[in-house]
Amino acid sequence: MHIEFNARETGIVLPKSQAQEGLHMEIGVEAAPKTSKAQLFGRLLLGLMLFNSGVSHLTYLRLPFQAQVPPWVPLNPDLVVVLSGCVEIILGLSLVALYRRKAYVGIIAALFFVAVFPGNIAQYTEHRAAFGLETDTARLVRLFFQPVLVAWALWSTGAWTALRQSSLSRRDS
Repeated sequence: MHIEFNARETGIVLPKSQAQEGLHMEIGVEAAPKTSKAQLFGRLLLGLMLFNSGVSHLTYLRLPFQAQVPPWVPLNPDLVVVLSGCVEIILGLSLVALYRRKAYVGIIAALFFVAVFPGNIAQYTEHRAAFGLETDTARLVRLFFQPVLVAWALWSTGAWTALRQSSLSRRDS
């Protein structure tokens, strides 16, 4: 996020030397925008869910997750599952612990959810059952949940607001 303002234009009272010249300030990307208690709860819940999902990728649900890897992915399905599990653990812990970088983590989590979406689409189009998604209807409903995860990651971390403000400030520049 990039914000600029001129002290004369904003009515901010400054020491005489700065007021005469007009203070020009730039504020960089806000990595830790202010968020509500609901957003805090949402961020922590999403972090715990990602952590749990990552652990399950590496342990007791490893084989079912392998069944979800589309055949067109040019990597060993077990490697894909292990790598995605590690990413989910790191993202989950980051959502919980990296408060000062929460907007960045939210953007990265949203991008992760977008990156795995083709696998969800493949599971639907190829009619592959896993995790109780035994019907095309269940797999289709799951597809609509992925954008919710993207929005949840952006909203709960304040990244949604930071990205909007960044876009507005660039447009005004």
